[in-house]
Amino acid sequence: MVASAKGRLVSVLAVAAALAAVLLYRAPFSKSLGGEGCSLLPHDHFWVASDRVVTLGRVGPAAVEVKGGLINAIAVGDYRSFVLRRPLLDYGDAVIMPGLIDVHAHLDEPGRAEWEGFSTGTRAAAAGGITTLVDMPLNSFPSTVSEETLKLKLEAAQDKLYVDVGFWGGLVPENAFNPSALEGLLNAGVLGLKSFMCPSGINDFPMTNSTHIEEGLVTLAKYKRPLLIHAERIPEAEDDDMREDELDPRSYMTYLKSRPPSWEESAIRDLHRAMKDTESGGRSEGAHIHIVHLSDAKTSLELMKDAKRSGASLSIETCPHYLAFSSEEVPDGDTRFKCSPPIRDDTNRENLWKALLDGHIDMLSSDHSPSTPDLKLMEEGNFLRAWGGISSLQFVLPVTWSYGRKYGITLNQLSSWWSENPAKLAGQKNKGAILPGYHADIVVWKPETEFQLDDSHVIYHKHQNISAYLGKQLSGKVLSTFVRGNLVFAEDKHANVACGVPILAK
Repeated sequence: MVASAKGRLVSVLAVAAALAAVLLYRAPFSKSLGGEGCSLLPHDHFWVASDRVVTLGRVGPAAVEVKGGLINAIAVGDYRSFVLRRPLLDYGDAVIMPGLIDVHAHLDEPGRAEWEGFSTGTRAAAAGGITTLVDMPLNSFPSTVSEETLKLKLEAAQDKLYVDVGFWGGLVPENAFNPSALEGLLNAGVLGLKSFMCPSGINDFPMTNSTHIEEGLVTLAKYKRPLLIHAERIPEAEDDDMREDELDPRSYMTYLKSRPPSWEESAIRDLHRAMKDTESGGRSEGAHIHIVHLSDAKTSLELMKDAKRSGASLSIETCPHYLAFSSEEVPDGDTRFKCSPPIRDDTNRENLWKALLDGHIDMLSSDHSPSTPDLKLMEEGNFLRAWGGISSLQFVLPVTWSYGRKYGITLNQLSSWWSENPAKLAGQKNKGAILPGYHADIVVWKPETEFQLDDSHVIYHKHQNISAYLGKQLSGKVLSTFVRGNLVFAEDKHANVACGVPILAK
């Protein structure tokens, strides 16, 4: 028995072959493993094994014991020489790694379930290897900006979650200067707060300025929870020479020019004092600023690198669509590619990859932001009027892997960007790694398996035709997804009952 740094035990088992017979399942499995209810597997104590398990900072042969929803032990090395006393799911050379944690998704319920909803959104997540989502406070109605509106969200989620789901609350002008209102929302269990520095497009989620943010951070510091910021701000001195009647709204370049990198830069500059406040001895020490969906890999990124070096408590995410696409390849009129901030040019994409690989960008998220197809205006192709948002929840694992292979990304990096670091941001100390005592949140997938994302591919999003990834050739097929030990997805089948857990901070 080897003690881990956190006092957890990693069991390295060598059991004589004559000790016990093992009930063995080999992938691919039959369409039914006999499980009912929360899991497709009729066992709550079993092992999963493969030649490529991402654990303990390594990738290699191992078997993972799952018991009562937790990881109980890990057998490293030639696990096939061990005969284990419990059922074993042998995945051969497939990759077993921590389930993905997506800290930025819009599930749109209550109020706009016709856009997505908890059931379809979490089914798509499970099919994509995501085991934990954190739902954004806007695009649902009402927005989650109070204890009362969080209660409505929890009621809407009941019996619909196929994966675990946490919730961000909203920092808006009406609660920013009201510590008791913010404390009520935080005490009710939101994992942190989210604010916009530009119009959000949602009427009951107005934008905040740096003063609102600074005051909100003071309250968040008491709880040691993060503030997520949509960092775009219209510069006060910006010279707007764009007249809509003279522009082609079907041209992607028209939209790109309408939200230049200066918007992101202006927001980051305006956050200078707020970031200083999070430093040791600062007014908001204990709080944390997280910049969502960074698109500008130039001045905005350099400003944040400086802030980190100065000691600010700051993290940065970007999204697969900024790493997969460039403005040069977005077809005119194809509004499926519209998002805010926008997808920028190829040089910017290359710089984002470099920043991610160098550790300056801390994590990835989907920013899954669907709508009904009519709001995308796909027939009209008007980038200026169409709803912005990339529908992507089910695809982020193969997209990241497919577009990252040319940069030599590793499975350990993938796990860091999609599991370990997001778990830290969301305050989930028992998620994000395959270690004893952690939740048995696991994805099993084949990185080498290629597929065409076309009409023959089963898509679990509510609206299958609005994703910018449709038609792409991808690599990386999800075989199985376990959430707290429940096999919730395997071979294009979900568990019969949605048993994901709402995550509330305590």
